[in-house]
Formats: sequence, structure tokens, C-alpha cells
Amino acid sequence: MKFIVTHETRYQYQNPVSQCYSRSHIIPRETFNQHPSNSQITVSPTPTSAHKRIDYFGNRSYHFAINSQHTALSIKVTTQINIDPDQRDHNNYPLTYGEAINRLKTDLSIENLYAREFLLNSPMIKVNDDLLNFAKPFFQLDKSLLASVSELNQAIHESFKYESGATQVATPISEVMEQRKGVCQDFAHIAIGCLRSLGIPCRYVSGYIETEPPPGKERLIGADATHAWFSVFIPGAGWFDFDPTNNSTPRGQHIVTAWGRDYSDVSPLRGIIFGGSGKQKLSVSVDVARIE
Repeated sequence: MKFIVTHETRYQYQNPVSQCYSRSHIIPRETFNQHPSNSQITVSPTPTSAHKRIDYFGNRSYHFAINSQHTALSIKVTTQINIDPDQRDHNNYPLTYGEAINRLKTDLSIENLYAREFLLNSPMIKVNDDLLNFAKPFFQLDKSLLASVSELNQAIHESFKYESGATQVATPISEVMEQRKGVCQDFAHIAIGCLRSLGIPCRYVSGYIETEPPPGKERLIGADATHAWFSVFIPGAGWFDFDPTNNSTPRGQHIVTAWGRDYSDVSPLRGIIFGGSGKQKLSVSVDVARIE
């Protein structure tokens, strides 16, 4: 399948900004089944300096600085992407939870050692008893790990209400667990915390998902949004993605921009500004268009 993804972020400042320094993660990355090409980046005002780099996790980041006074900032990225649907059958990987724990402790392969760093606490995800107790009922030592993760994915989907605006970027997991509502970022963080509490490596995935219009209606340009899900490591088999917001296993409609320990590693746009006191207005538009 082929897509053209357009992501545009705009800031409007009440008072002029004299300088800004920013880092973005909105250039889709290469994966085993995703192949981006022809990324075009437009920043206004024109940056004083800009460069691309590959970060620690292998993501494509874009850094830029603007040293001229401005009252508005926009960054737009358009990328063409080819995706080969993930055809892996979860039933072909019967590794049990107990076997996975043992292999993570004894297998010193590069892949295993790299995965083990996703067991550690991260800036926005701290393992605790609430997460452990929520996840425990779905995991037995002699039960398929992928089947257990699938049940956890469904449980988060059914136990938490998706409500836009219910949380902010910095809302702690403990608050989401208490109020039982949030957005895709929160649900991914909860799943990751649950799995890490059980000794299973898990990472945060940021990207987009193609949305379908209601029957008989045209697609709305810019109606798609940034999305988040999680990826779990299965020793000997690799990483498998799950989307608790939609209770699904991403196959071909999820587009990956970046992955890391949690949202703080892969936020679409972050940085610092000098000046710009007063109110700021942020607007984000994402369009995921399939090329027939």
C-alpha cells in the first residue's frame, strides 16, 4: 500500500519571538515493512540553520533554529510511504511468558541486550504495584506471551474510555489509572508500564493511522491525527505492535514516525523560545491519503 502523509504544525504567538530552537520527530522512519521516500520539509520563517540526524533509537529527527523575530511558526512535512502489510501470524510464535523471561535473562545476543533497556523506568513511565496488579491476571508462566499481551491490549481498550482533552501531555499514569479515561498516548503508556512491571521489554511508538470516512462521505483533508501505540519484544521473534486505543494489531494502516522509551523521546515537536510572552495558539493538521 502507498500513502502520502502531510503533517503541519502551526504556532501563533501573542507577542514576538526573537529566537527558537526546535527538534521534531515527524519524518516517518524506515522499518522492516515501511519504506518512506521523498520527504519534503518546509519551515516558516526560513530557519537560520537546520539539519537532519538519526537519533539514539534510529529515528529520523529534524533540528532547526530561527534567529529572526516572528509571531508565527509553521513546520510542514510531506512524505510518500510504501507499506507491506505485516503478515506475521501470532499463532506461529508460541513462546510462553515463562520461557520469554528465562531467555531475556540468559540470552546475551545483541538483539536481547538492546531490548532489555526497554525494561527500565523512563521519564514518563515508572513501574508500580497498580500497573502490575492490572496486568497480572492475563499472564501465566505456561501461557503464550503474545496471547497474554493481546488480552492485556483488549483489557485496556475495554477498561479505559477514550476522551479527547481528558488528559494533558504531562498527565501522570497514576491519574489516568484513577480516572479511567485518556487518549492514545495514555493507553500506550499504561500498556508499557504493565509489561515492564512483568519483566517484558516494551517501547512507545508514535505515528499516524489512516482513518476511514463514514459510508457515503468524502475524506476530510487534515482529519487524521497523530497516534500512539506500543511494541512488545518477543525473544527470538522480534517486536510486535499492539494498539490499545483500537484493540487492534497494526498491519498496514499504522504509519510509524518514531519509537522510544515513552512520549518524551519522540514528541512531534519540542524546543525553546525566547520572547513570545502571552498566549500561544497551537494547531496541528495531519492528512494520511492512500494512493490507489
